[in-house]
Amino acid sequence: MAGIRFEGVAFDARSHRLIVADQPAGPGTRWPDAATVASAHGGLAAINAGFFTPTGQPLGKLVAAGTPAGSWNRASSLGSGVWLESPSGTSAIFRRESVPASVAAQELVQAGPMLVENRQVVAGLEATKSSVRSVIFWDGGTRWWIGHASPCTLVALARALVAGGPAAWSPRVALNLDGGRSADLCITAAIPGGPVTCRALWNKPVRNFLVLVSR
Repeated sequence: MAGIRFEGVAFDARSHRLIVADQPAGPGTRWPDAATVASAHGGLAAINAGFFTPTGQPLGKLVAAGTPAGSWNRASSLGSGVWLESPSGTSAIFRRESVPASVAAQELVQAGPMLVENRQVVAGLEATKSSVRSVIFWDGGTRWWIGHASPCTLVALARALVAGGPAAWSPRVALNLDGGRSADLCITAAIPGGPVTCRALWNKPVRNFLVLVSR
């Protein structure tokens, strides 16, 4: 699709959910890669999630099983979007401006930039730098997709998603996760078409992951 290859998994939030697997002691201190974290949590798939600083601290807000870490990134485009699961178990993606600082969340990852909003390409996306991308997108209801895109620019990725994307449905909202050398995806044999591992030899350990589990 527009020269972009996708690897990922679609799921329905009525039967599956995402959880945040964080490593408070720093990148790689608990799980060296997505395959290890998926196995540790009995997950069907796992993908690297939020950005982190050179010292291994979250570059933005993070909540794992109700435990917060990091602080709100109110300035950078790398924190322009928020994926969260409420204490009642409902998941959504929001603009950070729409999320109160004191929001109650069971799971939360701040990342960015936002790629798609209201089924439209977000204006001003970077159009020159090509890199492997990690992405999460949502149809606004119960359908979700997590996965990787082969090296591309952010605007090319957003256009490909709006044009149809890798799922059988188009996203209402799409959020860019950490990518490049952080890109790490594992789809286990429990998923039709698995197992699939997407992790380059030059990949670096990451601070946190999103893990797909059954409800």
